[in-house]
This record gives sequence, structure tokens and C-alpha cells, in this order.
Amino acid sequence: MNKALTAVSLFTGAGGMDIGFERAGVRILFANELMPEAAATYNANHKTRVMVNDDIYKVIDQVDAYQGADMVFGGPPCQGFSVAGKMDPNDARSKLIFTFLDVVERVRPCAFVMENVKALGMLEKWEPVRKKYLDRAREMGYDCIPFILDSTEYGVSQKRERVFFIGIKENDDPFFKYHMSYLIECQRQKAPIIRDLLFSLGRAGSKTNPNTCTAKITFCTHPIMRKSPYAGMYFNGQGRPIDIDGYANTLPASMGGNKTPFLDEDYLYGDATSDWVYDYHKGLMNGTIIPEFKEAPKRLRRITIREAARIQTFPDDYIFCGNKGKIYTQIGNAVPSKLAEVVARATIRYLSKNY
Repeated sequence: MNKALTAVSLFTGAGGMDIGFERAGVRILFANELMPEAAATYNANHKTRVMVNDDIYKVIDQVDAYQGADMVFGGPPCQGFSVAGKMDPNDARSKLIFTFLDVVERVRPCAFVMENVKALGMLEKWEPVRKKYLDRAREMGYDCIPFILDSTEYGVSQKRERVFFIGIKENDDPFFKYHMSYLIECQRQKAPIIRDLLFSLGRAGSKTNPNTCTAKITFCTHPIMRKSPYAGMYFNGQGRPIDIDGYANTLPASMGGNKTPFLDEDYLYGDATSDWVYDYHKGLMNGTIIPEFKEAPKRLRRITIREAARIQTFPDDYIFCGNKGKIYTQIGNAVPSKLAEVVARATIRYLSKNY
């Protein structure tokens, strides 16, 4: 298979996964997203105007026009499966992984790639759902295997583990899992630490890095402690501190207010010799600091939209549409572009060797 590949993109969001597939050489024929702001973002960055902003159930017949496209890819909403959510098997969003297969059945691509939370790929709780999904893919003529990837191992400065269900049509390769794993793993690239990733953006409030979240950071009076300064719950709200000398935790779609992660700007830019959060955590652990409800020092501040986008490996010139809250949501919901590119390249290389 030496020709340029084409694809149908589902649950497209702002286009994070599409960027990765396009970088791998895939041409998108059709994209679908329900959220108007995310669809507008996609159109602002993709002049092909292939985006259809509507409920997938209302437009599913349109995909018939793309029968024979080489690939179908996308990341159906994961809240129903996420350990950060209610893990409700009856959540309507949990059924969308099968809607994804409905489209695959109509298009009949050579391959499909579906991204979702790690829990769907490994937790015993979701074994019946996972089996149902894989059985249906097999009945449709696809050999499908879930691959769980750690973003930090593929150039993404974020502890974001995700599962990618990769399906290949009419595949009789008994070593499919081994071969695909090799094609993925040979692209390993150590991610830069947060300091190296964000430093060049400049301080929050500068022209290149506008300050987009001013939610106050306050302390819990009764902290829930963990060994790591960047875990536990000792600040109010669900926004966690970011390890500037390491990686961010998974950026949530709920960013924009006090659920937005934060960092020590003075330490990031070299005006302080240690991370304030690290020192505060150490004091709590050894009893030299008594917790009290107050506002954190100004050197701690929420990450900006541009920083969140860079952590998710969007291009710096990517245009986002909507209000600040909607933009944070689009970024948090996205599949990191670099991780998507790794999976796309591995899938394309596998197809080139077997088709």
C-alpha cells in the first residue's frame, strides 16, 4: 500500500487526533463533532471544510459516501469508562464505542483506530464491554487488539495513559500484536520536562502567553496527603500542582476554573531555587507547617490556554474558538497530537507491509 491514505474522523473534537494522522500522511475526507465550539476550532485550522457539526446519529448515513476510505479513527467520549468519573455502564456516552463500529461497518476501511481511557482497555469491570467490542469487530472481519500507551514515552509531557483499539481488516497475521507493538515502540521518544516545554512561552500575561485563568488557589484545612508533592489533595478544588522538573498529570476537560492545574512560576523561570509546592508539602509531612485556610502565594498560578495546548502537543499557532472555558475543555478532551501520530504511523507501516 504505497498510495496516500484517506480517513473518516469521528468524535473529532478540536482535531488533536487529526493533526497526528495528517502529519503521518493521512487525508481526512469527513470529520464529525457535536460541540459547536470544537467544530469551529477544527474549521479554523482545516480549510478543507470536511467538518460536519451535528449528532453522529443524525448524520451517520452521510458516511456511506466514504465507503472504501482507508481508515476510520476517533476517540468516543470516555466519561462512562473513566476512573475519574462515575464508571456507569449505562451512561449513554458508553454506547458510542459501538456507534464507532457502526461507522466502520459502513465504511469498511482497511484499518480503524479508536482511542479511549486506559480503564476500558484493562479493568476487569469493563471486561464484558471489551469482549463485546472485540467480538463485534471480529464478526465484521477485523482483527482488533487494544494497546495501552503512556504518553510520556512518546514525546508528550503528560502522564496520560490511553488505550488504542487498532483493527485490521481480513488480517491473518498470527503475530499481529507483536508486529504492531514493535512498530509503535520503535517510535519511543522521551518527553521534555515541563520546564523545558513551557519556558519559551514566557511568563503568564506576556504577549506570547496570555493569562487565561485567574481562579484563586487556596489551601485545604484538612489535607489528604500522599508521598508525592504533586498528588494528594491539599489545595481546594481539583486542580493539581504540576511538577516543573517532571510531567503534568492528565489535563482534565474540566479546566478553566479551580480545576485547572497550576505551577510555581518563579521556579519555572529561575527566580526561585526550589518549587514552593515541594517545600510546602515537605513542611506538612514533617510537621513544621500547620495547614490553615488561606490563599496561596502569587507565585503559584493556573496554567494558561497556550501552556495547556503545548502540553497536549497542539501546534503553537493553533486557533481555538469559543470562550475560555470551552477552549480549556477542547484541549483537555483532545488526544495528544504526538501520541496520535505515533499510532497512525505504526498502523500505516503495518498496512504497507501487509496490504
